[in-house]
Amino acid sequence: MKPRISMITLAVRDMEASVRFYEQGLGLPRMNSDPKVAFFSLNGSWLCLYGREALAEDAGIPAAGNGFAGFTLAHNVESEAEVDALIEQAVAAGARLLKPAQKVFWGGYSGYFQDPDGHLWEVAHNPHFWIGPRDE
Repeated sequence: MKPRISMITLAVRDMEASVRFYEQGLGLPRMNSDPKVAFFSLNGSWLCLYGREALAEDAGIPAAGNGFAGFTLAHNVESEAEVDALIEQAVAAGARLLKPAQKVFWGGYSGYFQDPDGHLWEVAHNPHFWIGPRDE
């Protein structure tokens, strides 16, 4: 297997609200797609939003479940100020602030928000090395 993640698919309860959060609230570039699915280009990978029930059915598992899913999504930026700005933007768009941005034990700066469907996002600045491709 080649080491890459091509697409992250998030199960959503309200497609319209979730698309609005990611497209208008966070400013992600939406690609043309079927109304039942939304794709966003992420500089080397894609983010996909798919109905919760339909995604569970596709995977062959029950759609019921809540609480901590055991993973977070992370978005790394180039400065502490960018961390603050992105978390503020997410909250203004309807995200729930879970952990305000702050200096963290590993020497960086990060905070967490929860999107309208409960997915956890960390926004981080790592002063030790860059994670991911450079913005184009």
